[in-house]
Amino acid sequence: MADQILYLTELLGLKVYDLKRRLLGRIQDAVLMPVVHPVRVDRYLIAGGGGYSWLGVRHDQIASISLDGIHLADEQLLPYHPDEYMLRLVRDLLDQQIIDAQGRKVVRVTDVTFDIRREAGRDTLHVLEVDIGMRSIFRRLAQGWLPRRVIRRLQSRIPPNSISWGLCNIVEPDPQRRLRLNISMEPLENMHPADLADIVEELSHEDREAIFEAIDTEVAAEALSEMEPELQAQIIESLETEKAADILEEMDPDEAADVLGELEEETSEEILEEMESEPKADVEELLEY
Repeated sequence: MADQILYLTELLGLKVYDLKRRLLGRIQDAVLMPVVHPVRVDRYLIAGGGGYSWLGVRHDQIASISLDGIHLADEQLLPYHPDEYMLRLVRDLLDQQIIDAQGRKVVRVTDVTFDIRREAGRDTLHVLEVDIGMRSIFRRLAQGWLPRRVIRRLQSRIPPNSISWGLCNIVEPDPQRRLRLNISMEPLENMHPADLADIVEELSHEDREAIFEAIDTEVAAEALSEMEPELQAQIIESLETEKAADILEEMDPDEAADVLGELEEETSEEILEEMESEPKADVEELLEY
């Protein structure tokens, strides 16, 4: 099994060879294209001798992948150009916070585990897990100081701590990029409101806003009801006025009134203007007291 897996920290810096086994460069990043395939690495970014520009290697241009290097089956490589549909694992995932949907907590990614699969006579990498424990931290610290195979032997003494890729939820503030990366809010929407509230409390202001803008309005209202008044007000104030009004309409009128009472009067009035007439009347009556 050990020969069938590869870690992102092992992939980085791995040598890439052409058809004549000449060194072309070293791996700098790996890219998923979730709209094309949810777990297969779509391409690899390599830096050549000068290191000033990167080249992109498609998954179908690779013959073999191992700890000894990557050997190409096709040398027609093109310069790397950024693409909003790309999830770059080093830039966008490594050392970033994600949500563990099963453990219901916020964690920081310290490595990624790939499965090496043979497809149509060529090796491909599929994301299996993200690593979050001491084993992956040791692996990263030891890279460059010890041979990769030695690191693997030594790390076996440390218990693994990882999360299946299917249970990971990436927090992406940009709604258009969420669509391009095919990020689903369903795992969060299926959580108990109290668990979702606990997770949101651990996130940054920007990430909180992103989640409440994206999740179902009823779910958002239930989660908001589990939070402290000050945080409720911060979240509602950060949202688009229409979204804020939709969430407050789903809450009990007394809870909605309490939230609006924490806001600046002008902001509160703007949200009330967006609310439907019946819940608006109930909330306004309570605000008068």
